[in-house]
Amino acid sequence: MNNIVAIAIKEIKHDFRDRRTLLFMLAFPIVLMLILGLALTNAFVSTVSLGEMKVLVKDSSHGGPLAEAFSTFTKELKKSDIHFETLKKGVNGMEEIKQNQYDGYMELTDSGISLYSNNQSAIEGNVIEGMLKAFTDKYNAVSAVAKVDPAKINQLYVPGASASGSYIKETSVAADRQPGSMDYYAVAMSVMVGLWGAMSAGRLIRSEIVQGTAPRLVASPVRRGQLFAGKVLGSIVQNFLCVLVVVLFSKFAFGAYWGEHLGIALLILLSEVIMSVSLGLGVSYLFKGKASSGILMLFVQLAAFFGGAYFPVSASGTDVASYFVNLSPIRWSNHALTELIYGQGSVFSAVGPAISLNIGLAVLLLAVSAVLMRRKEGL
Repeated sequence: MNNIVAIAIKEIKHDFRDRRTLLFMLAFPIVLMLILGLALTNAFVSTVSLGEMKVLVKDSSHGGPLAEAFSTFTKELKKSDIHFETLKKGVNGMEEIKQNQYDGYMELTDSGISLYSNNQSAIEGNVIEGMLKAFTDKYNAVSAVAKVDPAKINQLYVPGASASGSYIKETSVAADRQPGSMDYYAVAMSVMVGLWGAMSAGRLIRSEIVQGTAPRLVASPVRRGQLFAGKVLGSIVQNFLCVLVVVLFSKFAFGAYWGEHLGIALLILLSEVIMSVSLGLGVSYLFKGKASSGILMLFVQLAAFFGGAYFPVSASGTDVASYFVNLSPIRWSNHALTELIYGQGSVFSAVGPAISLNIGLAVLLLAVSAVLMRRKEGL
């Protein structure tokens, strides 16, 4: 056991002394997270702001209950940035609305209210129409009750509301939290860094052969199984520390949201790192020389592209692209973390499938690597 720990510590020190490794594993994902998170902010905004709306009003009434109620109605809507302007003498209201000078045009008479809008302000017109309909429904209800039993008019209002309050009690239900651009790329970059461990793990054994130190290691009193376990452990710790730095930096420097189960999220990322290291070792034993590095590089980039590391992707279709999306290891962990962080499923439903798949593949790949190593004379 001491030999395994000593070899693992040696691997960790060796990797962290390599400045190129630190630059690639830390600086690059953090900078990429910042650039994509700021550049694609609007792509993750789900709300639309209509801004100020203006309504032109022609008042031909002679006072009375309707005019009084409408005056209170316009004062309340001013708080929502909907402003009503009185039609001036000599101005044609229909021409004003045709020229899109206002979002709506109303004509108020003793018998009722008429609303006009144009196609250029269709959304604003629908908003104004909906509010006006709510006002007229309330006014008609009050008028009907007043004709039968005026004493019961107050029962139409919500208790505790003002005289101009609504007879409909509205309760706002907070929508599920959705990830912003920085939240999304904090998760995506952390998962992508975890998969990058496959490339460094692919060099664990090959680097010893290239440097000519493999025969010394084989001739040392340390068993090959201990060498193998120590190198795997050191690579897992080193890569997970890089992932941890990216996660903490995104949380405290960029304010990314990681939910209420950060420890469980790190457990998912750890399982991905274990799978990635196992993948790199397996490919290095199956393919000789630089071919293994090229295959790992191609696989990692394709997995990042189809897994949503650079932009959100959907796997709901039945085409070939959706098939590749579901095969990406980045997709598995991304999906699990999103469900965990934003409460789209239970903790077990989010964690179980991802960790089981990652650890299952890791065990299979490590077993293949161990068998292939035993069949060789050296490492």
